Amino acid sequence: MMQGKEVKGAGGQGCQICGDTVGVSASGDVFVACNECAFPVCRPCYEYERKDGVKCCPQCKTRYKRLKGSPRVPGDEEEEDVDDLDNEFNYKQGNGKGPEWQLRGQGEDIDLSSSSRHEPHHRIPRLTSGQQISGEIPDASPDRHSIRSPTSSYVDPSVPVPVRIVDPSKDLNSYGLNSVDWKERVESWRVKQDKNMMQVTNKYPDARGGGGDMEGTGSNGEDMQMVDDARLPLSRIVPIPANQLNLYRIVIILRLIILCFFFQYRVTHPVRDAYGLWLVSVICEIWFALSWLLDQFPKWYPINRETYLDRLALRYDREGEPSQLCPIDIFVSTVDPLKEPPLITANTVLSILAVDYPVDKVSCYVSDDGSAMLTFESLSETAEFARKWVPFCKKHNIEPRAPEFYFQQKIDYLKDKIQPSFVKERRAMKREYEEFKIRINALVAKAQKVPEEGWTMADGTAWPGNNPRDHPGMIQVFLGHSGGLDTDGNELPRLVYVSREKRPGFQHHKKAGAMNALIRVSAVLTNGAYLLNVDCDHYFNSSKALREAMCFMMDPALGRKTCYVQFPQRFDGIDLHDRYANRNIVFFDINMKGLDGIQGPMYVGTGCCFNRQALYGYDPVLTEADLEPNIVVKSCCGGRKKKSKSYMDNKNRMMKRTESSAPIFNMDDIEEGIEGYEDERSMLMSQKRLEKRFGQSPIFTASTFMTQGGIPPSTNPASLLKEAIHVISCGYEDKTEWGKEIGWIYGSVTEDILTGFKMHARGWISIYCMPPRPCFKGSAPINLSDRLNQVLRWALGSVEILFSRHCPIWYNYGGRLKLLERVAYINTIVYPITSLPLIAYCVLPAICLLTNKFIIPEISNYAGMFFILMFASIFATGILELRWSGVGIEDWWRNEQFWVIGGTSAHLFAVFQGLLKVLAGIDTNFTVTSKANDEDGDFAELYVFKWTSLLIPPTTVLVINLVGMVAGISYAINSGYQSWGPLFGKLFFSIWVILHLYPFLKGLMGKQNRTPTIVIVWSILLASIFSLLWVKIDPFISDTQKAVAMGQCGVNC
Repeated sequence: MMQGKEVKGAGGQGCQICGDTVGVSASGDVFVACNECAFPVCRPCYEYERKDGVKCCPQCKTRYKRLKGSPRVPGDEEEEDVDDLDNEFNYKQGNGKGPEWQLRGQGEDIDLSSSSRHEPHHRIPRLTSGQQISGEIPDASPDRHSIRSPTSSYVDPSVPVPVRIVDPSKDLNSYGLNSVDWKERVESWRVKQDKNMMQVTNKYPDARGGGGDMEGTGSNGEDMQMVDDARLPLSRIVPIPANQLNLYRIVIILRLIILCFFFQYRVTHPVRDAYGLWLVSVICEIWFALSWLLDQFPKWYPINRETYLDRLALRYDREGEPSQLCPIDIFVSTVDPLKEPPLITANTVLSILAVDYPVDKVSCYVSDDGSAMLTFESLSETAEFARKWVPFCKKHNIEPRAPEFYFQQKIDYLKDKIQPSFVKERRAMKREYEEFKIRINALVAKAQKVPEEGWTMADGTAWPGNNPRDHPGMIQVFLGHSGGLDTDGNELPRLVYVSREKRPGFQHHKKAGAMNALIRVSAVLTNGAYLLNVDCDHYFNSSKALREAMCFMMDPALGRKTCYVQFPQRFDGIDLHDRYANRNIVFFDINMKGLDGIQGPMYVGTGCCFNRQALYGYDPVLTEADLEPNIVVKSCCGGRKKKSKSYMDNKNRMMKRTESSAPIFNMDDIEEGIEGYEDERSMLMSQKRLEKRFGQSPIFTASTFMTQGGIPPSTNPASLLKEAIHVISCGYEDKTEWGKEIGWIYGSVTEDILTGFKMHARGWISIYCMPPRPCFKGSAPINLSDRLNQVLRWALGSVEILFSRHCPIWYNYGGRLKLLERVAYINTIVYPITSLPLIAYCVLPAICLLTNKFIIPEISNYAGMFFILMFASIFATGILELRWSGVGIEDWWRNEQFWVIGGTSAHLFAVFQGLLKVLAGIDTNFTVTSKANDEDGDFAELYVFKWTSLLIPPTTVLVINLVGMVAGISYAINSGYQSWGPLFGKLFFSIWVILHLYPFLKGLMGKQNRTPTIVIVWSILLASIFSLLWVKIDPFISDTQKAVAMGQCGVNC
């Protein structure tokens, strides 16, 4: 039986709900309802909250546990060690409807009269400024009015608002509402209520319009409604219309049934004279069907989400009051300033510094993994320009807040602007930005030629990062709480430059290692409760992006089990028709929405807000519903009245750990044993175990226990910087869990997939946030060769995961990863293998045309019906997907085309490179995607031809199919009209392949439709080879005709 904590000196403390004396417990100690925060609540209010209220503490939201002497309520059966059988169901009945309590008020005992015990006496607490309006609440009836009580912001928003029922036909005396005591208390309540709502009404002046006071409240109804809004959920799920989704699911099931009949026919009707072609085609088709299943079923539960930024502001960021929004650390990663232009990085940083969020709660960390002095100097220039740019953005509320993209907008920039000085200030700011660009361009030009002795800084000392593979760790705070002010004298967010130490002989793990270094540096310097990472070319397109993420992270219902909030990627500078499917619309608007309805979207490497505790490898705080057996187990085993000890042990084990090989700690255990920052953590685990997990930094280790972020106010900034240098040393991660269970996970060039997968395997959920205005925008390679190299890197990362211990096919089946989420991850890592059957299937039509064979025998009308239904179901599925997702048909078709282009080129190379790495240990170099500007005109980069070996396989497929079409048509002309029928079936598949490769063909032609010489030479070579093979095969003449022809020739000769 749980006993309340003893609170010394609280004997006269008043209940924060009703104002009465708290009283004492059964043991004579001061009564404490909440064993977590000791929030003062009296016994009657505690009993009411447990039976009819929200069942949790108003301050810390912890569910009230059953104390000795309290009757059992639903949910208590989950608790252990409860043996108070005397009070198991000990509700003293008045008339069988409610409990009898001894109320303490004004220092006197008030006994309920016998008449009052014959009526239900429910105490509905009015949590406004810690006061309650007393009085009896009669039973509700249809003719009575309900008035919603405005409550303070710490009530659980997921619980329906309690209502106060008043019958206007009765005298208030019958409710005890006309007494002198009530009048004095309600006047006190009104004064405090008006004071609390003053900020709300000032912030929303329109709320006062029109209505007058609501009867019985003494306050304006609209204002009270806005106070109620602060208690409502910060987001909601917007379901897909049932008529669209149900039809979509029906078509999927029908397609699956048709697919079974299709394969039954294909397998039982082989082609005897082309058995090899038939067998290859059937194997390819079976693999395509499996790939479709892996891709389709994770889209079974698509959802949309909607956020309420106004409710977030009312709850956590009221004007005139200290903001209660959580601090956020933002990471920007860059490597090579020549491939990732400093001007693009500067725009990203400027958009972060100007974000709409309390400046003392935003810190921007820029990781320079190339230790380039160009990046350092450009960041210094950016910090100076930010002093002018940030106040301009906030004063005029402009969007986006990246100057390069703001001034490029071809829109009416005067729309919604009302300040007369805006035009003049905008012109001045544009001139300032152009001068800033000139300074950045000068730095870039200077960096093109590296001095022999290396770079030197302004004071004459050598730049520490002259050797990017051998240099010490570097940290520079450009802006911050110690003096970074803008031109208006306002504080600016913290801006920190970080370049981790690198030494020969150490494995640095590329981007994942840089991100983990930023985790540790930020934890030591600012320790924001949440992290958000973006690539250097992904700027904040919406200044509300952080608030959008906080609508989920700070939601009481979702926040404690959400590991990250993923935003979709949107891009600038893409050609109108998106030739190479750079936007990835199908993935971001269809697949990710489907995953959001299961366990959450995958982490895609940028535009993602993390819960820091999830990155530390902790388990989520799961609800009782999350820990219940699934519906199959419940239906098979039935309900039970009392939960066994073995079930409770299993539940606790599931909450504490999800993998026996990793020292995962549960946050509930830590919070129960830790009450303050100065307490001894060694009571939970040994110092040696902490060092093995987090590394040898006491300051960083201590920060991991601060779930709400922040650093102790007594810390010395100089000592923190020294510790920050220590945690980015190249040997810090040795013999620790970094990269294995903590932070970004190592083992693949696509560290994003691994990191998200590990979190989901522990039971965390993720959220997909798609506000109407895209929160982030970036640049993408629109050149064909660059695009294929980017896809090659992604596919290679998937192959690496496939052959690793973290492969979703076999990893962690004892955890809390949902089945369809696992299927989605399996699809993500096996899709490169599809390139093998895909390239074989693309060549089959040409071989059929060259050999006059076909993969399908002559079919009957009955069998032909299944082929028609198969194609119809494919198109129907696609159309219905477009309908519920809102994706355009052109985007869908571009995605289908590039799936073939990538499958016959980059994916194929990724499979072989992955096998070489796993079997022979041959590693491949990581290629940074170029983010160049279009200085030579719009989409000039689109038409630049860059030769790469990735172009060879698709070119070969194109040439083979073109030669096959010529050969097939020639054979039909030579054979007569009866051969045209079979020819059309073969031509259909060959044309289908060419249509899918058409964007690739256009990329080879260039801007002026002139094919580069190397492609012409390659095509002529291939055409010659296949022409010689054609002559050798000579399919126009049968063997008998050949023998006759040779014999006649011999006689004549």
